[in-house]
Amino acid sequence: MSKFRSLLLFTAVAGTTLTTGVATAADRRVEIVNKTGVTLVAFHASRASTTDWEENIISGQKLKSGQSIVININDGTGACKFDFLGKFSDGEEVVSEDNDVCTLEQFTFE
Repeated sequence: MSKFRSLLLFTAVAGTTLTTGVATAADRRVEIVNKTGVTLVAFHASRASTTDWEENIISGQKLKSGQSIVININDGTGACKFDFLGKFSDGEEVVSEDNDVCTLEQFTFE
C-alpha cells in the first residue's frame, strides 16, 4: 500500500465521527465510501477479537471511486469492534482495525 493512501486512510478513520448524531448500539449500519480513485473490489469486516477475515460483504459488486454503500455490520454476537479490509482493483489492500460499528456511521477509504 502506498504511504500516501495509508496516511489518508488514517485521516479518514480519525475523522469519521459525524456531527449529525450517534448511532444507537443496536444500529450497526455503516456507510462505506470509496474516494481512492481506484475501484473497491472486496470489503471484509471481522470482529476485532478474531484472526480470520469473514466473507466478502460486497461479493458480486464493485464500488467505484466516488460511490458508497450502506452495510449492516452485525454478526449477531453483539460485538461493536470490527476490523475492516478493503481490496482494490490495483492490488492494494487496506486494513483498518478496531472500528466501533455501534457508533461509526461512515467509513471512508481515501
